Amino acid sequence: MIDFSTPRHANKLGYLLLAPAVVLVVAIIVYPILISFDLSLQNVKIARIGEGRLPWSLQNYQKLLTSPDFWQSTWVTAKLIVVVVGFTVVIGMATALLVNEKFKGRALARLFIALPWAVPEVVAVMIWWWIFDSSFGLMNWLLVNLDIATKPVAWLSNPDAAFAAVSTVMIWKGYPFVSIMLLAGLQSVPEEMYHAAKVDGAGPFQRFAFITLPTLSPVIFVTLIFVVLWVFRDFTIIFVLTGGGPIGATETLSIMTYEEAFSFFRMGNAAAVGVITLVFCVIISRFLIGRSSAMY
Repeated sequence: MIDFSTPRHANKLGYLLLAPAVVLVVAIIVYPILISFDLSLQNVKIARIGEGRLPWSLQNYQKLLTSPDFWQSTWVTAKLIVVVVGFTVVIGMATALLVNEKFKGRALARLFIALPWAVPEVVAVMIWWWIFDSSFGLMNWLLVNLDIATKPVAWLSNPDAAFAAVSTVMIWKGYPFVSIMLLAGLQSVPEEMYHAAKVDGAGPFQRFAFITLPTLSPVIFVTLIFVVLWVFRDFTIIFVLTGGGPIGATETLSIMTYEEAFSFFRMGNAAAVGVITLVFCVIISRFLIGRSSAMY
């Protein structure tokens, strides 16, 4: 029997305790990724258990890289990332600064800010689907009655309007997470720094620029990574609201993966889209981590 108390075997106990976690990570994360990569190199139409392996080829990737639909989905995903991440960070920062102040009813305000994040996506999207309905929707009623629009807007059948609708729902759903993350970071900023800045004559904008932002930078970069990955993978909001339409105006890479796999039964192509999406996510995450590390 191994005596883990001896210096010779002391490190082995640590590896032994980590082994179950490593096995779990490999089984849940690494193995499916390897299977997806293997599938992306095969011309598989419908995956069948026990069917013989097909030879590897880069045919699926060649089709994707020469496909206008793939580049359209990539462009839509990139636009969504810029719009959704930009607005969620700005709104999340504003709401975090607001509820970080001491005022009566602050606990209730924090609850209402976090509420959109707690609502299940399908329930939230169905409510927004009714709001954006072109005939009976609340949004068109407000626009027409406030004389902002002369006629109802076809929110879910016009390409530009559909993209705006999807972006709005994703921003509404995503900003509470940013707000909660930044609020947690604001709680760790010493109040003495703000008091000292006030004594030195620094105004609100100066305190925000030279104290709040530098202190929150690590939290902001981590939050950016989470939000970018969420926009990449989110499927429910787009699928329930527009289904990727009209004419591909809201078809992201995640929607394209679903369509390739379960509408056209091109499993190899779907796996290739998933692998390329994973590569995009790794590159962007690595870039943000590198930018965060370069600042410290």
